[in-house]
Amino acid sequence: MSDKEAIDQLVFHYKQLKNEIHKVIVGQDDVVDQVLISIFSRGHCLLVGVPGLAKTLLVNTISESLGLSFNRIQFTPDLMPSDIIGSEILDESRNFKFIKGPLFSNIILADEINRTPPKTQSSLLEAMQEKAVTTAGKNYKLPNPFFVLATQNPIEQEGTYPLPEAQLDRFMFNIWVDYPSYIEELAIVKSTTSDHKVTLNHILSAEEIIHYQDLIRRIPVSDNVLEYAVKLVGKTRTNSELTPQITKDFITWGAGPRASQNLIIGAKCRAALNGKYSPDIEDVKAVAKPILRHRLVRNYRAEAEGYTMDKIIDELL
Repeated sequence: MSDKEAIDQLVFHYKQLKNEIHKVIVGQDDVVDQVLISIFSRGHCLLVGVPGLAKTLLVNTISESLGLSFNRIQFTPDLMPSDIIGSEILDESRNFKFIKGPLFSNIILADEINRTPPKTQSSLLEAMQEKAVTTAGKNYKLPNPFFVLATQNPIEQEGTYPLPEAQLDRFMFNIWVDYPSYIEELAIVKSTTSDHKVTLNHILSAEEIIHYQDLIRRIPVSDNVLEYAVKLVGKTRTNSELTPQITKDFITWGAGPRASQNLIIGAKCRAALNGKYSPDIEDVKAVAKPILRHRLVRNYRAEAEGYTMDKIIDELL
């Protein structure tokens, strides 16, 4: 099968996937799109939103329709790295045996990741980057495909540990989950307060997902799209020759090269899911906000003048 035919097949599977997900999830189209883009791009996602907006349900539904193994880890202040990775125990024959923790799964939902201390947060770092964990000097590979989808609650900040910049940078997307519209909320209440049961079909297998991830990497990108993505990230840095006035005024820290890589991979994936065989500048713009919003650091002046991260990114675009 040629790459062109494979992209057409991906579009078909993508539409089927969305239909399955919307059997359970009402609305939230952009959120569903962005999570699926990150999965097909081999990226990890941070979902930020107030409690009760079905962040956990969304991740659960996606893992079920993808036919992948799924584990939810509830992050709490007393959670230890060994609770996630696993630990060594003495077996009957007095030998050490490694018992795998919940991290050994295709999709990990790290619920309320900012509730746990940095020591435990950082135990995810190696897993997210290397797709492997090291314990007692031994390296264990994680299953393929592997995604971390973490949720964060933005309003209750007492007793939380903000994620360090190095860890935030490991997430491809920072997705803002917003309240449903009036019509959507009516539909949610109607469907969730009856005895209606939904059965989800498996649309893709792990092998097919890996095949599509490889396909996305092979999609060609024209030079002008590459230059646009790299210039856009350059504009976020305060010491670059591309720096515009808004960056000098409101940003203390810009995005690193991982942002440029993610912009291109994300644009390739979005183009493929929309049936295009190569991305254009519109595709880069469409993925720019969730890729940049957690990689830039605003200064006090931006906060005082009410400049949100999205507003700054809009002006950079």
